[in-house]
Amino acid sequence: MNKAFVKEKEDDDEDDQGPEAVALPPGTRNYMTRQGYTALREELTQLMNVERPDVVQIVSWAASNGDRSENGDYLYGKKRLREIDRRIRFLTKRLELAEVVDPGSQPERDRVFFGAEVLYCDELGEEYRVTIVGVDEAEPLQGKISWISPVARALLKAQEGDTVTLRTPSGVKQLEVLEIIYPDA
Repeated sequence: MNKAFVKEKEDDDEDDQGPEAVALPPGTRNYMTRQGYTALREELTQLMNVERPDVVQIVSWAASNGDRSENGDYLYGKKRLREIDRRIRFLTKRLELAEVVDPGSQPERDRVFFGAEVLYCDELGEEYRVTIVGVDEAEPLQGKISWISPVARALLKAQEGDTVTLRTPSGVKQLEVLEIIYPDA
């Protein structure tokens, strides 16, 4: 069938999220730190004010060159434009749900809550240092875990010296909280 007669998907929510998006639990806000909010806002601004206009200009130029069916600049530009628009929709939705939390103003500094840096050890005595951050800020290899991750959920509300239970597909593990640190206000 000729592409001219096939309607493209324009507003498909599943398509907006992309493969890297982590779904938020239903009915929850998108908790994030000020740094995470700022990073998403800057990415959205960059996409809307710089990248999208540049790609639109390239597509417009490529379209004026004639035959679009074999025009690589045109085809790639249209594909890139769809990717940018999808990311803009995703970021807009995430920022609408965003609730910025300042970990430095946490009144209960002796318990693990959002934004806490936690040092814990497992049953083998291996120590791990993680910071509990928003879903869109999580970078497990850098020690930043999402507040909805199994480890963070197990650690939430624990105090120094507490032993918490972590349920994983490979079985139940015990984690001991060694230290809780919050950034200064």
